[in-house]
Amino acid sequence: MKDVAARAGVGLKTVSRVVNGEPGVTPDTERRVQEAITALGFRRNDSARILRKGRTASIGLVLEDLADPFYGPLSRAVEEVARAHGALLINGSSAEDPGREQELVLALCARRVDGLVVIPAGEDHRYLEPEIAAGVATVFVDRPAARIHADAVLSDSQGGARTAVAHLIAHGHRRIGFIGDQPRIHTAAERLRGYRAAMAEAGLPVDPAWVSLGPTDPARVRTAADAMLDAPRPVTALFAGNNRVTVTVVRVLAARPRPVALVGFDDFELADLLSPAVTVVAQDSAQLGRTAADLLFRRLDGGAGEPRRVVLPTRLIVRGSGELPPAGTD
Repeated sequence: MKDVAARAGVGLKTVSRVVNGEPGVTPDTERRVQEAITALGFRRNDSARILRKGRTASIGLVLEDLADPFYGPLSRAVEEVARAHGALLINGSSAEDPGREQELVLALCARRVDGLVVIPAGEDHRYLEPEIAAGVATVFVDRPAARIHADAVLSDSQGGARTAVAHLIAHGHRRIGFIGDQPRIHTAAERLRGYRAAMAEAGLPVDPAWVSLGPTDPARVRTAADAMLDAPRPVTALFAGNNRVTVTVVRVLAARPRPVALVGFDDFELADLLSPAVTVVAQDSAQLGRTAADLLFRRLDGGAGEPRRVVLPTRLIVRGSGELPPAGTD
């Protein structure tokens, strides 16, 4: 900075103002300083500036699965907010493993990230209490923290599921199957609640054989769908609990001669180009990430108060598969 100041014929404070975008510098002086910066190849020492503030200008993002299309827009939105605040994003995948989640979170804390955005896999987040007490701002997204009070940004999973099943009921279906994720996962449990609520409101019973929760691997989902569709009194419609389940169910139904209505939770690529196009409950994963990151940086900028729980709405996208009428009913 001394060399820039000497070349431009100004003081160090003036150079600092230009570099940091502060007011109080005339256009001619700013031009001379910028020309000196270009000529000398000057680069601002962000490391020293950050250390003076006691921050590292980095945040961590722990996802469930980096390969899941749902998390791509979420991750990108968090990164865009971080970049707007001059921060670097470091992310990793827990693979739905609580031990891996804790390992990643504590590794990020050891590297002194300023804050964390976490899609939780575990059922006990008390291990984070010392880190939060030490000043690591933490926001949970998609699912709330377990056994601690912390900021959370969620989609309305119960409400979305309730709308999906009510939509199928409105089109004449009475035997509706639900295939979801593992029951310990908050979103899976909430979507099951929404399914049961819609059935109860319509005065419809729920046969235990119509509900299957478990891993979302294709073999398990296919087995569950086949069991519901091949039963003596088969379901006439299916509600799929997330995009991975929906894709497998689409493949199962494509091989069957009898039409079966389908609504999936989460939109997915090419859903609108299938025949019939797939009706879905869409959640805005980018908005989830953006809202969580905005909340995180408000905390980092000194925002106080009790932990917040923000619930974002979902929306039903009607495309055709959810509007198929029941076939072979009695």
